[in-house]
Amino acid sequence: MVLFVMTIINKKYKIIEHIGSGSFGSIYKGQHIRSKEYVAIKVEPIDSPLKLLKNESIIYQYLKDCMGISTIKWFGKDDVNYYMVIELLGDSLQTLKHKFHTFSLSLVLKIGIKLLSLIKTIHEKGLVHRDLKPENCLFGVNKLNDLYIIDFGFCKSFLHNGQHISIHKTHNIIGSYNYASIMSHKHFALSRRDDLESIGYILLYLYIGELPWHNDMDEAIIIQKKTDIIHCKTYPSILRELITYSRTLEFEEKPNYYLLFDNFKRELELLSKTN
Repeated sequence: MVLFVMTIINKKYKIIEHIGSGSFGSIYKGQHIRSKEYVAIKVEPIDSPLKLLKNESIIYQYLKDCMGISTIKWFGKDDVNYYMVIELLGDSLQTLKHKFHTFSLSLVLKIGIKLLSLIKTIHEKGLVHRDLKPENCLFGVNKLNDLYIIDFGFCKSFLHNGQHISIHKTHNIIGSYNYASIMSHKHFALSRRDDLESIGYILLYLYIGELPWHNDMDEAIIIQKKTDIIHCKTYPSILRELITYSRTLEFEEKPNYYLLFDNFKRELELLSKTN
């Protein structure tokens, strides 16, 4: 579904161009008619079986004013679609990866510290993202020091009546095959540990250029390769340790984010002394 350029949303926002699509529907660059501010407009058909956009709009409202979360400007619908208007961001990690192919380990660790800080904030609000991948990590417009996490359609609370939910089976994998945790492949409910494992895969991808299971379609092979990755000494130990740590956590366990920050900062200091 692609809307026509110059379609007007909520009598305020005009569609300028189509810039992406996903399981929810499509996303467009738009502009406020009067203020001329550029925005992103996500569109999901009302008859979509997934119904992700309404949940995402609620999450954005709940995370309002949190560091690294886009500002939601409006959510509504017409007879055909749901619409969500949010702050327009810049390039994603995936876009930059296509431009530069691989990143230095020091840059990967700096990105890692930012991602860990952002996911810590989200977790402290009682939520797990459940779909972390390079496409969902964006820099601000002309602000390469500001990193954002987007796309909260699969985001879910890990609390029920103030208590952590119990581990249980799901019907299928949640998230991207490339970046989903092993427990997601095994169809278990996701918690904070799974977001950390996904961040580990993202950082490894940025550093090595392509994950070992990138072209595999057999889920059993993907699980085995993800299991084995922590033993591959050709990859930086600091990244393998993050993945290993995420897998040692119990389903309900709170990660020690500060331990991870310290590990990354210590490695950065060592790199700066050797370069």
